[in-house]
Amino acid sequence: MLTVEQAAGLLLDAERSATDRPPLTDQWPQLDLATAYAVQDETLRRREAGGDRLVGVKLGLTSAAKQRRMGVDAPLTAWLTESMMLAEGDPVPLKRLIHPRVEPEIVFVMAERLAGPGVTPETALRAVGEVRAGLDVIDSRYRDFRFTLPDVVADNASSAAFVVGSRVRAPGGTDLVGEGCELEVDRRVVDRATGAAVQGDPAAALALAANSLGSRGLALEPGWIVLSGALTDAVPVGPGSRVTARYTSLGAVTLEA
Repeated sequence: MLTVEQAAGLLLDAERSATDRPPLTDQWPQLDLATAYAVQDETLRRREAGGDRLVGVKLGLTSAAKQRRMGVDAPLTAWLTESMMLAEGDPVPLKRLIHPRVEPEIVFVMAERLAGPGVTPETALRAVGEVRAGLDVIDSRYRDFRFTLPDVVADNASSAAFVVGSRVRAPGGTDLVGEGCELEVDRRVVDRATGAAVQGDPAAALALAANSLGSRGLALEPGWIVLSGALTDAVPVGPGSRVTARYTSLGAVTLEA
């Protein structure tokens, strides 16, 4: 059995050395969700102590299919920090990653504080300043992407890097449910989806994030970036790869390795 501090250290060591490891629950079968979030928060505390800065939140397991696969009925949340941010044109930092994958996201930039409980999709959107396109780079620290739900929560939802597109849309002027996305790998379309793939409505995912954080005494803060969840399955990225997400109204965003 591990402590919260030991588990956080093991995960951060794996991340820094780009070395995969068995899931925590192999050593700590009693790990539950509440404790897993405590591990996640401890990794954030250590990142901030090292000079990193909290910039937002991401959601995971927002699609019904992924939730069924993991045996849950709600998404999970994880932290985004400044060191994870890539500018458009920056390469995927493969040397510091283990087995990266990329997935397209609809991104919210908060204008106002949003605190649960009781947040609805409508009240959530009123707190949003901007909607943008995005790509999320995930990189589980667990060997072969083998993990339970508490494992992936503790591992900060496999967060590694992300990029946000330059085109800005107002939340009220975007059909989030119908917003289409084509995912290209090396200029070939490999998947298509709409915003409906994200909890039925990306605004619903945003509300769930606020309510989930609210249950822990936290909130979405002004200026924070929120990655609302993957529209499609994640695709592997390796040397020479080029991944582009093309959206109906949010423009395109590309990552190259």
